[in-house]
Amino acid sequence: MTSIETLPVLPGRLGSPDLQLKDDPRADPRMLQAMAPLGIDVAPEPAPVDATSPIDAILDFCSEMEVGFGDAFAGLFGDLPPVEGVATSTEVVEGADGNPITLYLHRPVEAEGPLPCIVHTHGGGMVINTATDLYLVRWRDELAASGMLVIGVEFRNGAGALGNHPFPAGLNDCASGVHWAHAQRDRLGISTIVVSGESGGGNLSAAVALKAKAEGWLGEIDGIYSQCPYISNAWAEKTPELPSLYENDDYLLNVSMMGAMARAYDPEGANASNPLAWPLVARSRDLAGLPPHVISVNQLDPLRDEGLRYAEKLLAAGVSVVSRTVNGTCHAGDVIFRRSMPDVYAATVRDIKGFASAL
Repeated sequence: MTSIETLPVLPGRLGSPDLQLKDDPRADPRMLQAMAPLGIDVAPEPAPVDATSPIDAILDFCSEMEVGFGDAFAGLFGDLPPVEGVATSTEVVEGADGNPITLYLHRPVEAEGPLPCIVHTHGGGMVINTATDLYLVRWRDELAASGMLVIGVEFRNGAGALGNHPFPAGLNDCASGVHWAHAQRDRLGISTIVVSGESGGGNLSAAVALKAKAEGWLGEIDGIYSQCPYISNAWAEKTPELPSLYENDDYLLNVSMMGAMARAYDPEGANASNPLAWPLVARSRDLAGLPPHVISVNQLDPLRDEGLRYAEKLLAAGVSVVSRTVNGTCHAGDVIFRRSMPDVYAATVRDIKGFASAL
């Protein structure tokens, strides 16, 4: 019989610095089974760059990482059957900076009446990935199949194939996507507009709301659904206020690598105290009056606690907010493991749909 003295006191790497994700008893075994062939159920190799590296080296690393993630996601999503009953189209609009922005529209074929609309801001730390990546196309299709119009914004990245455009280029593009959706409410049959994204897209969705308040167009947004948001800018120097940075470091993501990605987004660090770049630094007066939020985090994610802390700050500012933790999953695990954990994936789709429909 196990005595209380033999039980681990602290979770993850807080209790055992050398613990691997594959050995963490909290991890969903279905997720681990999917991760093992890709070698991502163990700590990644140390990144060759960190936040102190030359910016050119960081940009080169981000480009390489973008290719690697693309290959991994292709393996996870490549042979899934297509989502039925969804029609797609493309619009190219002019952004606030005079640049063209491609928007990818996904609509349920048989839907009647006004529909909730998701303006989707994809993940990648605001510096890599594209809206055409296989897992993102799938995500928008599945959201649309649940009964929503989904608009994916192909925003400028800080690095990678769509770079190099540091802050605020990507945020400006996402805001332009929201403006376009709002202007097309009647034509497209939109009932409510929710801005939603995961990881770096979770940053951008939160930042769009802050930008809308600062600029006086908050009425265009009905809600924010931010998943595993990358918002603290605390990765170059971990803070004890966010213990998941220690607890879950090297669980899919390496914290020092995220510090390097933050440099690609804000190369000179001039926006370290700007909530439009890093929403977690927002003050109560920045947050007061924002529309309802959902902050969804993953239990085994280094970023977990910055999302939870942001939800706390929203509550303290009087904003309607629900926070949820997807247990047993790594960073964005409820988005990227469609095949191995379809029930977990579907639960998040249902939650987004329910939130958007209830506004």
